[in-house]
Amino acid sequence: MAGQTKTTIYLAPNVYRALKVKSATTDRSISDLINAAVIEALREDALDLEAFEKRAKEPSRSFEKVLEDLKRDGLL
Repeated sequence: MAGQTKTTIYLAPNVYRALKVKSATTDRSISDLINAAVIEALREDALDLEAFEKRAKEPSRSFEKVLEDLKRDGLL
């Protein structure tokens, strides 16, 4: 465990039971499963930020304008 930080987390009892079952059936530790889940969540955040940056210079329309157009087209 060198190079790792120990922490305490609180899980709902049913989440903990599910995690224990997954750990036993996949032969992976609970710590490994939690680390993988956190890394995946951070990866998704990074992808979202990248998408926002790519689209930052695109023209935008206000929500009010969208509603106005929908009303004009008879969709609202």
